[in-house]
Amino acid sequence: MQSIGDHTVRGIDVGPETRCAHYDTDQDVVAFTFACCEDFFPCFRCHEAVTDHEAVPWPRARFDEPAVLCGACGTALTVPDYRAADDRCPACDAAFNPGCAKHADLYFETDA
Repeated sequence: MQSIGDHTVRGIDVGPETRCAHYDTDQDVVAFTFACCEDFFPCFRCHEAVTDHEAVPWPRARFDEPAVLCGACGTALTVPDYRAADDRCPACDAAFNPGCAKHADLYFETDA
């Protein structure tokens, strides 16, 4: 567990910028909130490792609420703000890993 600004990020070997045991590159500086527990995790694998329940992606109806955390500066972003950010934090310009988009359906509810 790691405190980033006013938020706590849960996971395995979470560092001060939200990197974890699973994703540890310079660009791995985001954490995602899961609707099932409303906690931030650096990745879906961390959620799987430290909880005892199935991950539930952040619901579309709540996309206007902060659900993504920049580990570099502690800014919490809404899903639309995160998606529009072009893989960079709009507050501090830290680079986000573009590979996270491959797992977007695990973090955010998609169109059915």
